[in-house]
Amino acid sequence: MIIAKKGDWVEVEEVLLKPEERAPQVPDDTKEVPLVQWIRGLMITEEATIGDQIEIETIIGRSVRGQLCAINPRHVHDFGEPVKELIQVGMELRKEIEELNSK
Repeated sequence: MIIAKKGDWVEVEEVLLKPEERAPQVPDDTKEVPLVQWIRGLMITEEATIGDQIEIETIIGRSVRGQLCAINPRHVHDFGEPVKELIQVGMELRKEIEELNSK
């Protein structure tokens, strides 16, 4: 069991709206789940394990309470699959720029 300690970089999950609090105009599948946000910051609580309620301080100084869901979380976003046409255009543009710079 991994234990997070005060000062560790962590991520918490906070439920903003329970399913019954969701707006009536949202799609049915959306109404069935809570509205949740994930926030990263430095842990203020002395010690905790995944699932514990803790307090963190965000980079901008906000104090937030939530359920610990990650310790030392990674950034896992990307820009999706490469687009073949954009790669080709990029290579062609580089050649054109090199030709212009050599004149």
